[in-house]
Amino acid sequence: MAVNTDPKPGRWILPLVILGMIAFTYFFVREIDAASSDSTLAAGPGVTTTTLGDGVTTTTLAPGTDLDPETQAYLDALDAIDTDLQLQRGELETVNGLFDQDPRGVEFSEAETRFEAVVTATQTLSTDLAALTVPLGLESNHTTLQTHIDAAVSAAGEALAGLRSTDTGEQRAAGVAAYVTAATDFNTEVTNTKNAAS
Repeated sequence: MAVNTDPKPGRWILPLVILGMIAFTYFFVREIDAASSDSTLAAGPGVTTTTLGDGVTTTTLAPGTDLDPETQAYLDALDAIDTDLQLQRGELETVNGLFDQDPRGVEFSEAETRFEAVVTATQTLSTDLAALTVPLGLESNHTTLQTHIDAAVSAAGEALAGLRSTDTGEQRAAGVAAYVTAATDFNTEVTNTKNAAS
């Protein structure tokens, strides 16, 4: 009769069970990751997002979303205003950064001209927004949008005044930062408006 030299023959069962659980968990989690990578989270029903840069995104309603023509026209106009506002934000940040370089990437006269252009363009965008016909149910969103774009107008003026001032750049930097905040908030509210409309 053969003698079993292992005094505890069952001691290998537990490690094998644990190894099996680890292997099962590994393959199960891989399947979840694969499924997640194939899916896209939407900002809302029929809404897709597009990155504009610097973490700012814009939203677009998917074709076939059931909206009346007036609401669709309003949302299309918001898209155009938002896209332009984000371009102005980028221009203001770029010129400000160049002016802060040592040596300067732009001279005062060029920086002033480009800041003035941002002020004018932002004022025009604010006027364009105010002239839109607001669809029923989106009045609150529109008021918030107007508040943000008016804040951008004010911030652009502050940045220009800071550029022309004799301080060491604090007013200009504060104006640019306020503009970035206002433009980002406007972009976020455009998404909220689209979600409300859809």
